[in-house]
Amino acid sequence: MNPYHQLYLGHTAQRAKNPPFSLRSCSIPCEVIRISDASFKKDLDNLIARLRDSGYIKTDEMERAFRAVPREEFVRPDARRHAYRDTPLSIGLGQTISAPHMCAIMCEGLELRPGFKVLEVGAGSGYHAALCAEMVAPRGKEPAGHVYTLEIVEGLIDFARSNLERTGFSDRVTLIQGDGGKGLPELAPFDRILVAAAAPSIPQPLVNQLSPNGIMLIPVGGGYFQELIMLRKDAQGNLSKNAWGGVAFVPLTGEFGHHRSM
Repeated sequence: MNPYHQLYLGHTAQRAKNPPFSLRSCSIPCEVIRISDASFKKDLDNLIARLRDSGYIKTDEMERAFRAVPREEFVRPDARRHAYRDTPLSIGLGQTISAPHMCAIMCEGLELRPGFKVLEVGAGSGYHAALCAEMVAPRGKEPAGHVYTLEIVEGLIDFARSNLERTGFSDRVTLIQGDGGKGLPELAPFDRILVAAAAPSIPQPLVNQLSPNGIMLIPVGGGYFQELIMLRKDAQGNLSKNAWGGVAFVPLTGEFGHHRSM
């Protein structure tokens, strides 16, 4: 069975009015929230073993990224104990952090390499951007790449920025508030583009901003289920598309997104 043919509920890119969940708003005593590092390591080891056995983690580079990025630092305090479950977790505002297996699918599918410049549409909590950064800009290795991540939800910006700064990724990830479907033309082209919300069609600005020999992964379609599409651009600028199977992402919003309830 193709391990990429999965159903997944990703994080939404819609606007929200309320501030994100934060440590200040947590009513659970800190001593209840804290989980030992040893417990996290055991949970992470078990998760990686399952993702390896299932074929989601294919490379040592992907495993190293999972070990280098502490998922518990990118979730709500009351969800820390569940950080290494292979499931999406709420980060407030109706958004979620992607399931680890979906992060592996996207990162492995993008064929990330040191030195690549990556555009992510839909920062969420910043976790997936940090995974990408660990693969394109690992510490002490050259060439060093960079990840640019766009988030349209104003209330998530501070949450993601705090997570990235606290975990030491803010020098390798640039977080920008904006309409992801428009991309970042002033910083293009990008070697890889990752879209974490379902679009009605592939936004042309993102196609234009993809480098020759570049890869984009994007869920495309309406309704509850979509197709995960891999778009490749060859050295001459010719495009090819492959469908990787069914997924269930929330809708992309903005100019190139869904303009009504799906």
